[in-house]
Amino acid sequence: MNEKIHGFEINVNENSPRIINIDISDEIINKLIFPFNKFDITALEYKPFTRFTIAKSLDDLSENKLSKLINKIIRDRNTGCFIIKPKNLISKVDDSFLVKLSTAVAHLIGKPNHDSMAGKYYARFHVKHEDKSDSYLRKAYINMDLHTDGTYVKEKTDWLLMSKIEEKNVEGGETAMLHLDDWEHCHELFNDPVGKKEFLWSSPKSKNIDYKVEHPIFTNDEKGRAQISYIDQFPEPKNMEQGIFLQKLSDSLEESKNKVITKLPIGSSIIANNYFWLHGRRPFKENKDLSRELLRIRGHFFN
Repeated sequence: MNEKIHGFEINVNENSPRIINIDISDEIINKLIFPFNKFDITALEYKPFTRFTIAKSLDDLSENKLSKLINKIIRDRNTGCFIIKPKNLISKVDDSFLVKLSTAVAHLIGKPNHDSMAGKYYARFHVKHEDKSDSYLRKAYINMDLHTDGTYVKEKTDWLLMSKIEEKNVEGGETAMLHLDDWEHCHELFNDPVGKKEFLWSSPKSKNIDYKVEHPIFTNDEKGRAQISYIDQFPEPKNMEQGIFLQKLSDSLEESKNKVITKLPIGSSIIANNYFWLHGRRPFKENKDLSRELLRIRGHFFN
């Protein structure tokens, strides 16, 4: 990357040239403290305009170059993903600060969708040793297969942000990513007419969605390239043809040798284009004291 922004270190990720790392200097973090302290988390939840205010505070410190850079990255088919974090976890960077930083970054890209699971514009959730939920999201010792978000909702889901708020007693649990253009079986599966038929998608009770949606797995972008909307847990195959296609799709995604496996540090946010990047998580090593807290925001681009 040739982009230069004072106070921000911009580099290509060591695991993939498609992912861009953006490290925020202590100088910028310290300058964010005052504008971030103006609003508590409740204000951000109840007054949507405050989210844009802190987003502008962040962008202003980059002379409005950060918003241009991250929008360029997230919309570019050759990249489509970046990881942004404070370069150092200084004492002022607590979980409240990280929620605000995630909010600011998201609102430079687009408008978050309402997260029905949490009842807010974002969701925070824990992964722990024991879990009684109805979703793979919190199952620590099961591989979370590659998927995209928003498969079971009516809203457009152009992008996804995931932030690591806290992590203790963790081994494993690395993030897995796969770009469609690096997937060995993309051409074959994308050109199979079954994948472009209407599939029925539902969700478990914890998602708080009381409807089902229909859409194909594969669509075309404006240049005819593959786009995907898929998660293994939520499709309801209508017939043998769809069931066998889903199994083939699942197997070929999980067997890909081109997955990007990365361990994200505490305080980092990974933001990906939801049309051509799939994401998942490797299992954790069993530990009764395991604890990870994540924050999720997903939404659509500004017009």
